[in-house]
Amino acid sequence: LSVMPFSQTSQLTPIVSWVEQLSPRSVLDIGIGMGQYGFLLRTKLESLNLFHIEGDKGWLRPRNEWKVRIDGIEGYAGYITPVQEWSYNRLLIGDALECLQPLSDQTYELVMAIDVLEHFDKADGLRLLAEMRRVASKAALVSTPKDFIHQDVPANPLENHRSHWSLVDLQTAGYTEIIPNEESWIAIARA
Repeated sequence: LSVMPFSQTSQLTPIVSWVEQLSPRSVLDIGIGMGQYGFLLRTKLESLNLFHIEGDKGWLRPRNEWKVRIDGIEGYAGYITPVQEWSYNRLLIGDALECLQPLSDQTYELVMAIDVLEHFDKADGLRLLAEMRRVASKAALVSTPKDFIHQDVPANPLENHRSHWSLVDLQTAGYTEIIPNEESWIAIARA
């Protein structure tokens, strides 16, 4: 089970596979933590534009040749490492709701929040789900544990779990497409 800024392992393959099929040209990852989704999506979505191979030599293409824009929001600056700085085009450090508010409607093809929703109280969580849908032009994807897991982290209160979300809660908020997973609800709202 995941504690701290890591996603549950059982979610990685189904989420990344789903995103690969969607093939978005722009992604907003809310609550990037250690940046595992940014890194995986950069390598999976960028593919041909990531490396240049010529004969027996190969090198990483410069960022200005990348075709996919992947931006991230993180509330805790202490998690930022060179992994996130490389994977994401742009990092916003701050409260997710405050960072989302000034964004125009349909700014990103995909907006996702993996293991983030449970860190908000219900009212702010509902606002987050609505803002994600507003900012997404193709889809918004959210994951949250099926069972409430008590988590209290004095060193970083943003890690505290403040709410529990049921399938009905997510469906009522418009997240009606479900990716099967034993541990988490992985729910999608199509634009």
